[in-house]
Amino acid sequence: MAGNALTDRFSRPLHDLRISVMDRCNFRCPYCMPEATYHEHFRFLEPKERLSFDEIERVARVAVSLGVRKLRLTGGEPLLRPKLPDLIARLASIEGVEDVALTTNGVLLERHVRELKAAGLNRVTVSLDSLDPAAFARMSGGRAQLEPVLEAIDSAAKAGFSGGVKLNTVIQRGLNDSGVEALAERFRHSGVVLRFIEYMDVGTRNHWERAEVVPSRELLERLDSRWPLEPVDAHYRGEVAQRYRYCDGGGEVGFISSVTAPFCGDCSRARLSSEGQIYTCLFASEGTDLRTLLRSDEDDTALRALLAGVWRQRTDRYSEERAASADAPARRRIEMNYIGG
Repeated sequence: MAGNALTDRFSRPLHDLRISVMDRCNFRCPYCMPEATYHEHFRFLEPKERLSFDEIERVARVAVSLGVRKLRLTGGEPLLRPKLPDLIARLASIEGVEDVALTTNGVLLERHVRELKAAGLNRVTVSLDSLDPAAFARMSGGRAQLEPVLEAIDSAAKAGFSGGVKLNTVIQRGLNDSGVEALAERFRHSGVVLRFIEYMDVGTRNHWERAEVVPSRELLERLDSRWPLEPVDAHYRGEVAQRYRYCDGGGEVGFISSVTAPFCGDCSRARLSSEGQIYTCLFASEGTDLRTLLRSDEDDTALRALLAGVWRQRTDRYSEERAASADAPARRRIEMNYIGG
């Protein structure tokens, strides 16, 4: 089978499918869904415009037949989607799926932890950008309080997900970069893996500037000076985080460096948007419509051919191109709330 693996034009296999189940979010993070754009009159998708659970499961099954082994549910905020554990149970039962994960802002997590685990969820990733209540409120667009999210993280850690709990922290210079050490100290020896993410130019509405990026190397040096770190080998080809562990046994920390150290060369991820577009890059300008086919009389053979064709033609390497040319012209990109992170 290995010789027949589906690969793109740069020989990258299709291994991961990220599924956005909801374009709405209860946060207004300035780097993703700023309040000025996503205001109370912003038009989100109507329920009938989003893929149904049947349609999502169908795409997932076909994707697994093409080599996908890991599924991640994202948003917007995925826990805003009613009956999400039902979808997780359906996805976890697909033969060949090795891992089903969820990315959430954590506000609704605690009330759903038990049923998510019972449904077959393997891993949880919570977005947490600061331990300072004022900074946290500012970075959530004034939509949330810190303590309930911390309590949800603790509950998830105690629930015993087989793949554990991770935290994603987007670091933006002048906004939350002073709180890096506090985050590291809070989650050392907790079993929760903290991952620092360079501020990226996702979508077109966050007014991204390179000067606001804090390079992972800078953060690594700061943490290493206080708690010595040593590198850890990647779990698999295409793992996005550079992993380190504390030499004193305090656990692990990771760095996702899409801006300063792009990893396009090993990217194995496709993204399914809330309304049924398939994207082959987080920074893609256009997707391919699957919803029309899913709601037609076409069978899975046609869906499989469409998905395979999209992946075989894939040449995406946006982050490498951005790194190679600081003067590269800006281009339209899909907004992050439609395809997740």
